[in-house]
Amino acid sequence: MSSDTRAAGETKGAVELTAAMVLSGTLGVFVIESGTSPFNVVFFRCLFGAAALGLYCLVRGFFKNHGFTPKKLGLAALGGAFIVFNWAFLFESYEGTSISVATVVYHTQPFYVMLLGALLFRDKLTATKFGWLGVAFVGLILVAGVSASDLTGGGDSAYLAGLGYALLAAVFYGASTVITKRVTGVKPHLVALVQLVLGIFLLLPFTALSETKGLGADWGWLVGLGLIHTCVMYVLMYSAYQKLPTPKIAVLAFVYPAVAMLMDWAVYGHSVSLLQALGIPLIVAASLGINLGWSFKGKGKAAVAPAAPAAKDPAAAESTESADREPVAAAETKIEIKSGGTR
Repeated sequence: MSSDTRAAGETKGAVELTAAMVLSGTLGVFVIESGTSPFNVVFFRCLFGAAALGLYCLVRGFFKNHGFTPKKLGLAALGGAFIVFNWAFLFESYEGTSISVATVVYHTQPFYVMLLGALLFRDKLTATKFGWLGVAFVGLILVAGVSASDLTGGGDSAYLAGLGYALLAAVFYGASTVITKRVTGVKPHLVALVQLVLGIFLLLPFTALSETKGLGADWGWLVGLGLIHTCVMYVLMYSAYQKLPTPKIAVLAFVYPAVAMLMDWAVYGHSVSLLQALGIPLIVAASLGINLGWSFKGKGKAAVAPAAPAAKDPAAAESTESADREPVAAAETKIEIKSGGTR
Protein backbone atom coordinates (compact mmCIF):
# COMPACT_ATOMS: atom_id res chain seq x y z
CA MET A 1 0.00 0.00 0.00
CA SER A 2 1.43 3.40 -1.02
CA SER A 3 1.92 6.17 1.52
CA ASP A 4 -0.71 8.29 -0.25
CA THR A 5 -3.26 5.48 -0.08
CA ARG A 6 -2.45 4.84 3.59
CA ALA A 7 -2.75 8.55 4.39
CA ALA A 8 -6.10 8.76 2.61
CA GLY A 9 -7.30 5.72 4.54
CA GLU A 10 -6.26 7.26 7.86
CA THR A 11 -7.97 10.52 6.98
CA LYS A 12 -11.19 8.66 6.17
CA GLY A 13 -10.85 6.64 9.38
CA ALA A 14 -10.35 9.80 11.43
CA VAL A 15 -13.49 11.34 9.94
CA GLU A 16 -15.47 8.14 10.60
CA LEU A 17 -14.32 7.83 14.21
CA THR A 18 -14.88 11.52 14.91
CA ALA A 19 -18.41 11.22 13.55
CA ALA A 20 -19.00 8.12 15.70
CA MET A 21 -17.75 9.88 18.83
CA VAL A 22 -19.90 12.94 18.12
CA LEU A 23 -22.93 10.67 17.84
CA SER A 24 -21.94 8.95 21.06
CA GLY A 25 -21.73 12.33 22.79
CA THR A 26 -25.38 13.04 21.98
CA LEU A 27 -26.58 9.72 23.41
CA GLY A 28 -27.37 11.12 26.86
CA VAL A 29 -29.79 13.67 25.42
CA PHE A 30 -31.67 10.94 23.53
CA VAL A 31 -31.89 8.85 26.71
CA ILE A 32 -33.28 11.68 28.83
CA GLU A 33 -35.61 13.06 26.17
CA SER A 34 -37.16 9.64 25.56
CA GLY A 35 -38.95 10.11 28.88
CA THR A 36 -38.90 6.47 29.90
CA SER A 37 -37.00 4.37 32.45
CA PRO A 38 -33.37 3.25 31.85
CA PHE A 39 -34.32 -0.41 31.45
CA ASN A 40 -36.99 0.53 28.90
CA VAL A 41 -34.45 2.65 27.03
CA VAL A 42 -31.91 -0.18 26.86
CA PHE A 43 -34.58 -2.70 25.82
CA PHE A 44 -35.70 -0.60 22.86
CA ARG A 45 -32.12 0.30 21.99
CA CYS A 46 -31.44 -3.43 21.71
CA LEU A 47 -34.65 -4.05 19.79
CA PHE A 48 -34.26 -1.33 17.16
CA GLY A 49 -30.48 -1.68 17.08
CA ALA A 50 -30.66 -5.43 16.45
CA ALA A 51 -33.14 -4.94 13.61
CA ALA A 52 -30.98 -2.33 11.89
CA LEU A 53 -27.63 -4.02 12.50
CA GLY A 54 -29.04 -7.42 11.50
CA LEU A 55 -30.20 -5.96 8.18
CA TYR A 56 -26.79 -4.38 7.63
CA CYS A 57 -25.03 -7.69 8.32
CA LEU A 58 -27.41 -9.49 5.95
CA VAL A 59 -26.80 -7.01 3.12
CA ARG A 60 -23.03 -7.19 3.63
CA GLY A 61 -23.07 -10.99 3.69
CA PHE A 62 -21.52 -11.24 7.15
CA PHE A 63 -23.64 -14.27 8.07
CA LYS A 64 -21.72 -16.39 5.57
CA ASN A 65 -18.60 -17.92 7.11
CA HIS A 66 -19.41 -16.12 10.34
CA GLY A 67 -16.65 -17.81 12.34
CA PHE A 68 -18.72 -18.55 15.44
CA THR A 69 -18.13 -21.71 17.45
CA PRO A 70 -20.20 -22.69 20.51
CA LYS A 71 -17.43 -21.34 22.77
CA LYS A 72 -17.17 -18.04 20.91
CA LEU A 73 -20.93 -17.66 20.87
CA GLY A 74 -21.06 -18.30 24.61
CA LEU A 75 -18.34 -15.72 25.30
CA ALA A 76 -20.08 -13.16 23.11
CA ALA A 77 -23.35 -13.78 24.97
CA LEU A 78 -21.67 -13.51 28.38
CA GLY A 79 -20.03 -10.25 27.34
CA GLY A 80 -23.41 -9.07 26.08
CA ALA A 81 -25.03 -9.72 29.44
CA PHE A 82 -22.53 -7.38 31.06
CA ILE A 83 -22.81 -4.74 28.34
CA VAL A 84 -26.59 -4.38 28.40
CA PHE A 85 -26.63 -3.89 32.17
CA ASN A 86 -23.72 -1.51 31.76
CA TRP A 87 -25.97 0.64 29.59
CA ALA A 88 -28.82 0.45 32.10
CA PHE A 89 -26.60 1.60 34.99
CA LEU A 90 -25.03 4.37 32.91
CA PHE A 91 -28.44 5.70 31.87
CA GLU A 92 -29.61 5.49 35.48
CA SER A 93 -26.61 7.57 36.55
CA TYR A 94 -27.73 10.47 34.33
CA GLU A 95 -30.75 11.03 36.55
CA GLY A 96 -28.82 11.32 39.82
CA THR A 97 -25.84 13.30 38.56
CA SER A 98 -25.67 14.81 35.08
CA ILE A 99 -24.60 13.66 31.64
CA SER A 100 -21.25 15.43 32.12
CA VAL A 101 -20.29 13.95 35.48
CA ALA A 102 -21.62 10.48 34.66
CA THR A 103 -19.74 10.39 31.35
CA VAL A 104 -16.40 11.45 32.86
CA VAL A 105 -16.73 9.00 35.77
CA TYR A 106 -17.68 6.29 33.27
CA HIS A 107 -14.42 6.92 31.45
CA THR A 108 -12.47 5.24 34.23
CA GLN A 109 -13.29 2.00 32.36
CA PRO A 110 -9.73 1.25 31.16
CA PHE A 111 -8.59 0.76 34.72
CA TYR A 112 -11.27 -1.80 35.48
CA VAL A 113 -10.34 -3.58 32.25
CA MET A 114 -6.73 -3.61 33.46
CA LEU A 115 -7.59 -4.86 36.96
CA LEU A 116 -10.09 -7.47 35.79
CA GLY A 117 -7.65 -8.72 33.17
CA ALA A 118 -5.05 -9.20 35.88
CA LEU A 119 -7.53 -10.88 38.20
CA LEU A 120 -9.17 -13.22 35.70
CA PHE A 121 -6.46 -13.85 33.13
CA ARG A 122 -3.28 -12.93 35.00
CA ASP A 123 -2.48 -10.03 32.68
CA LYS A 124 0.70 -8.32 33.80
CA LEU A 125 0.44 -5.25 36.04
CA THR A 126 3.39 -2.89 36.25
CA ALA A 127 4.35 -0.06 38.59
CA THR A 128 3.65 2.38 35.76
CA LYS A 129 0.10 1.07 35.34
CA PHE A 130 -0.49 1.42 39.07
CA GLY A 131 0.87 4.95 38.81
CA TRP A 132 -1.66 5.85 36.12
CA LEU A 133 -4.36 4.21 38.22
CA GLY A 134 -3.44 6.57 41.05
CA VAL A 135 -3.60 9.59 38.74
CA ALA A 136 -7.05 8.50 37.53
CA PHE A 137 -8.24 8.00 41.10
CA VAL A 138 -7.27 11.56 42.05
CA GLY A 139 -9.05 12.82 38.94
CA LEU A 140 -12.11 10.75 39.82
CA ILE A 141 -12.26 12.27 43.33
CA LEU A 142 -12.10 15.79 41.88
CA VAL A 143 -14.70 15.14 39.16
CA ALA A 144 -17.08 13.43 41.57
CA GLY A 145 -17.10 16.54 43.76
CA VAL A 146 -17.89 14.46 46.84
CA SER A 147 -17.21 16.01 50.25
CA ALA A 148 -16.77 14.38 53.66
CA SER A 149 -20.33 15.35 54.60
CA ASP A 150 -21.64 13.50 51.54
CA LEU A 151 -20.00 10.31 52.76
CA THR A 152 -21.32 10.69 56.31
CA GLY A 153 -24.94 11.03 55.27
CA GLY A 154 -25.21 14.81 55.08
CA GLY A 155 -25.09 15.09 51.32
CA ASP A 156 -27.32 14.40 48.34
CA SER A 157 -28.07 10.67 48.41
CA ALA A 158 -29.41 10.73 44.84
CA TYR A 159 -26.15 12.25 43.62
CA LEU A 160 -24.09 9.63 45.43
CA ALA A 161 -26.29 6.90 43.98
CA GLY A 162 -25.76 8.37 40.51
CA LEU A 163 -22.00 8.27 40.96
CA GLY A 164 -22.28 4.69 42.15
CA TYR A 165 -24.28 3.71 39.06
CA ALA A 166 -21.69 5.34 36.77
CA LEU A 167 -18.87 3.45 38.50
CA LEU A 168 -20.85 0.21 38.36
CA ALA A 169 -21.50 0.76 34.66
CA ALA A 170 -17.75 1.19 34.12
CA VAL A 171 -17.02 -2.05 35.98
CA PHE A 172 -19.61 -3.91 33.90
CA TYR A 173 -18.10 -2.45 30.75
CA GLY A 174 -14.67 -3.61 31.88
CA ALA A 175 -15.97 -7.14 32.48
CA SER A 176 -17.58 -7.20 29.05
CA THR A 177 -14.39 -6.00 27.38
CA VAL A 178 -12.17 -8.54 29.12
CA ILE A 179 -14.51 -11.38 28.11
CA THR A 180 -15.41 -10.29 24.60
CA LYS A 181 -11.86 -9.61 23.44
CA ARG A 182 -11.33 -13.37 23.70
CA VAL A 183 -13.77 -13.77 20.79
CA THR A 184 -11.45 -13.87 17.78
CA GLY A 185 -12.01 -14.42 14.08
CA VAL A 186 -15.57 -13.07 14.10
CA LYS A 187 -16.81 -9.82 12.57
CA PRO A 188 -17.39 -7.30 15.39
CA HIS A 189 -20.77 -6.45 13.86
CA LEU A 190 -21.89 -10.05 14.45
CA VAL A 191 -20.64 -10.07 18.03
CA ALA A 192 -22.52 -6.84 18.67
CA LEU A 193 -25.63 -8.31 17.04
CA VAL A 194 -25.50 -11.33 19.37
CA GLN A 195 -25.26 -8.99 22.34
CA LEU A 196 -28.20 -6.88 21.17
CA VAL A 197 -30.43 -9.90 20.56
CA LEU A 198 -29.51 -11.28 23.97
CA GLY A 199 -30.34 -7.91 25.49
CA ILE A 200 -33.89 -8.07 24.15
CA PHE A 201 -34.64 -11.27 26.02
CA LEU A 202 -32.51 -10.44 29.04
CA LEU A 203 -34.19 -7.10 29.69
CA LEU A 204 -37.75 -8.03 28.83
CA PRO A 205 -38.55 -9.04 32.46
CA PHE A 206 -37.32 -5.62 33.65
CA THR A 207 -39.15 -3.63 31.00
CA ALA A 208 -42.37 -1.82 31.86
CA LEU A 209 -44.03 -1.76 28.46
CA SER A 210 -47.04 0.05 29.93
CA GLU A 211 -44.84 3.14 30.32
CA THR A 212 -44.55 3.46 26.54
CA LYS A 213 -48.28 3.93 25.87
CA GLY A 214 -48.13 7.70 26.19
CA LEU A 215 -44.75 8.33 24.56
CA GLY A 216 -46.13 9.69 21.30
CA ALA A 217 -43.42 11.55 19.39
CA ASP A 218 -40.88 10.49 22.02
CA TRP A 219 -40.73 7.13 20.25
CA GLY A 220 -38.42 8.95 17.84
CA TRP A 221 -35.75 9.22 20.54
CA LEU A 222 -35.88 5.46 21.17
CA VAL A 223 -35.75 4.63 17.47
CA GLY A 224 -32.82 7.03 17.13
CA LEU A 225 -30.93 5.22 19.89
CA GLY A 226 -31.24 1.98 17.96
CA LEU A 227 -30.63 3.24 14.43
CA ILE A 228 -28.18 6.10 15.02
CA HIS A 229 -26.42 5.39 18.32
CA THR A 230 -26.16 1.66 17.76
CA CYS A 231 -26.19 0.59 14.10
CA VAL A 232 -24.70 3.68 12.43
CA MET A 233 -22.27 4.38 15.27
CA TYR A 234 -21.00 0.79 15.35
CA VAL A 235 -20.50 0.66 11.58
CA LEU A 236 -18.52 3.91 11.64
CA MET A 237 -16.35 2.82 14.58
CA TYR A 238 -15.54 -0.64 13.27
CA SER A 239 -14.64 0.80 9.88
CA ALA A 240 -12.41 3.44 11.49
CA TYR A 241 -10.62 0.94 13.74
CA GLN A 242 -9.32 -0.90 10.67
CA LYS A 243 -7.72 2.24 9.26
CA LEU A 244 -6.24 4.05 12.27
CA PRO A 245 -3.21 3.46 14.49
CA THR A 246 -3.71 3.16 18.25
CA PRO A 247 -2.56 6.71 19.18
CA LYS A 248 -5.10 8.37 16.89
CA ILE A 249 -7.91 6.17 18.16
CA ALA A 250 -6.98 6.86 21.78
CA VAL A 251 -7.01 10.62 21.23
CA LEU A 252 -10.16 10.76 19.08
CA ALA A 253 -12.04 8.68 21.66
CA PHE A 254 -12.14 11.76 23.89
CA VAL A 255 -14.34 13.57 21.39
CA TYR A 256 -17.15 11.58 23.03
CA PRO A 257 -16.96 13.05 26.57
CA ALA A 258 -16.20 16.51 25.16
CA VAL A 259 -19.37 16.47 23.05
CA ALA A 260 -21.38 14.95 25.92
CA MET A 261 -20.36 17.81 28.22
CA LEU A 262 -21.13 20.38 25.53
CA MET A 263 -24.58 18.88 24.93
CA ASP A 264 -25.27 18.74 28.67
CA TRP A 265 -24.48 22.45 28.95
CA ALA A 266 -26.31 23.49 25.75
CA VAL A 267 -29.50 21.49 26.35
CA TYR A 268 -29.80 21.33 30.15
CA GLY A 269 -27.56 24.13 31.37
CA HIS A 270 -25.38 21.73 33.37
CA SER A 271 -21.70 22.53 33.80
CA VAL A 272 -18.92 21.22 36.01
CA SER A 273 -17.33 23.34 38.71
CA LEU A 274 -13.74 24.58 38.50
CA LEU A 275 -12.62 21.93 40.98
CA GLN A 276 -14.34 19.18 38.98
CA ALA A 277 -12.78 20.52 35.79
CA LEU A 278 -9.33 20.04 37.29
CA GLY A 279 -9.96 16.30 37.51
CA ILE A 280 -10.89 15.84 33.84
CA PRO A 281 -7.36 16.22 32.38
CA LEU A 282 -6.06 13.79 35.01
CA ILE A 283 -8.49 11.10 33.87
CA VAL A 284 -7.74 11.87 30.21
CA ALA A 285 -3.97 11.70 30.78
CA ALA A 286 -4.25 8.48 32.80
CA SER A 287 -6.41 6.82 30.16
CA LEU A 288 -4.01 7.80 27.37
CA GLY A 289 -1.09 6.67 29.52
CA ILE A 290 -2.60 3.20 29.94
CA ASN A 291 -3.71 2.91 26.30
CA LEU A 292 -0.46 4.12 24.77
CA GLY A 293 1.97 2.64 27.26
CA TRP A 294 3.37 5.95 28.46
CA SER A 295 5.90 5.80 31.27
CA PHE A 296 6.50 8.50 33.87
CA LYS A 297 10.09 8.74 32.62
CA GLY A 298 8.88 9.91 29.25
CA LYS A 299 10.28 6.89 27.42
CA GLY A 300 7.09 4.88 27.11
CA LYS A 301 6.14 3.44 23.79
CA ALA A 302 2.74 3.16 22.22
CA ALA A 303 1.21 -0.07 23.39
CA VAL A 304 -1.76 -2.19 22.54
CA ALA A 305 -4.16 -2.03 25.45
CA PRO A 306 -7.88 -1.97 26.22
CA ALA A 307 -9.34 1.47 26.35
CA ALA A 308 -12.48 3.42 27.06
CA PRO A 309 -15.66 5.08 24.25
CA ALA A 310 -15.87 5.74 25.85
CA ALA A 311 -17.15 2.57 27.97
CA LYS A 312 -20.05 2.58 28.06
CA ASP A 313 -19.27 1.38 27.94
CA PRO A 314 -17.67 1.42 27.73
CA ALA A 315 -11.80 -2.26 21.20
CA ALA A 316 -7.13 -4.60 17.97
CA ALA A 317 -6.48 -7.62 16.21
CA GLU A 318 -9.79 -8.25 17.89
CA SER A 319 -11.29 -4.95 19.04
CA THR A 320 -14.07 -4.17 21.54
CA GLU A 321 -16.84 -1.64 21.44
CA SER A 322 -18.60 0.53 24.40
CA ALA A 323 -20.12 2.86 26.36
CA ASP A 324 -22.30 4.48 26.13
CA ARG A 325 -18.38 4.56 25.77
CA GLU A 326 -20.98 2.63 23.90
CA PRO A 327 -21.25 -1.81 23.29
CA VAL A 328 -18.40 -4.31 23.25
CA ALA A 329 -17.56 -6.51 20.31
CA ALA A 330 -14.46 -8.26 19.00
CA ALA A 331 -13.19 -6.34 15.99
CA GLU A 332 -10.89 -7.72 13.34
CA THR A 333 -8.41 -4.84 13.37
CA LYS A 334 -4.77 -4.36 14.24
CA ILE A 335 -5.48 -2.71 17.57
CA GLU A 336 -7.17 -3.46 20.81
CA ILE A 337 -8.94 -0.42 22.09
CA LYS A 338 -12.29 0.77 23.34
CA SER A 339 -15.24 -0.12 21.25
CA GLY A 340 -18.41 1.78 23.79
CA GLY A 341 -19.75 2.98 24.52
CA THR A 342 -20.96 3.81 25.02
CA ARG A 343 -21.57 4.10 25.44
